[in-house]
Amino acid sequence: MAESPPLVPVPDGLTGFFWEAAGRQELAVQRCSACGTFQHPPEPVCHSCLSFDLGGAAVSGRGTVYSYEMATQAFHPSFADRMPLCIAVVELDDQPGLKLLTNIVDLPADGVAVGDPVEVCFRRLSDEITLPVFRVARA
Repeated sequence: MAESPPLVPVPDGLTGFFWEAAGRQELAVQRCSACGTFQHPPEPVCHSCLSFDLGGAAVSGRGTVYSYEMATQAFHPSFADRMPLCIAVVELDDQPGLKLLTNIVDLPADGVAVGDPVEVCFRRLSDEITLPVFRVARA
């Protein structure tokens, strides 16, 4: 059986700024220039004011675990060596309701819980792609 290639995101016109910032180890989210609202994932139009004047803007990289699931079975062969994998929704501190789907890495011995403070860190997937992920923030 042939080995499956790893799953790697493919930047496009809407997401390029996100991946470029991650390559610099910065977290950026789409922001409306007209009303200042952040939104994720990137869309062609602002959800708040319907403006098309959108771009990427740096955010703090701090947030709170909104929800999570511990995956114990690999859904693709390239994930087999990463199990268990913590798949989480993180609400960023920069704006109420601003959420990212991500992974929580470097879990402490007692695991993770809804409401835990988290901070961004980065994992290089390839020469072109660096993935923003989160870890539980240390006090």
